Amino acid sequence: MFGKYWVDPLMKNVEMERVVIIGSSCSGKTTMARRLADILQTPHIELDAIHWLPDWQEREDDEFRELVGTAVAADRWVVDGNYNMVRDIVWPRATTLVWLNHSFLVVFWRAFSRTTVRSIGRRTIFSDNRESIRRAFFSTDSMILWVIKTFHDRRRSTRATFDGEEFPCLQRVELRNQRDADQFLDSLQDI
Repeated sequence: MFGKYWVDPLMKNVEMERVVIIGSSCSGKTTMARRLADILQTPHIELDAIHWLPDWQEREDDEFRELVGTAVAADRWVVDGNYNMVRDIVWPRATTLVWLNHSFLVVFWRAFSRTTVRSIGRRTIFSDNRESIRRAFFSTDSMILWVIKTFHDRRRSTRATFDGEEFPCLQRVELRNQRDADQFLDSLQDI
């Protein structure tokens, strides 16, 4: 069993046509989605890449919703992201919901190490955006600060949504650590 909801280790009854990967910031959603999309040989849709324009400008809500709607109209995909404003577009089309429910220490370490590497190396993320040392460590827009401020509240709200009955047709997989995530992906190699 991988996490709380994983009940079919042989993957015989799991529909992986349209998968949504959720989790706190820096939980590994994009990395997991890329790996899963590669295994399933299906498109990967990164909601952050659609949402953010150059210079960290947010796309207008209507345009964001339209672009996401177009992207998820396809028959198969893996989406990563937690944007509530498009949940009503994405989740009803999805077949499986995967929650990376890692501990605060894991997520904090990932936020710190990822932000440090990106800001020192000035790596481009998406839409030609880069993290800077100033933004990473000396700004209220710091990803590290964001994780510290939002992790516990978001985990509680995600638990309520994940366990809720609003999307009864979604198969749900909760992965509580990296070992669970790796085993989950490994189990899909042989499908």
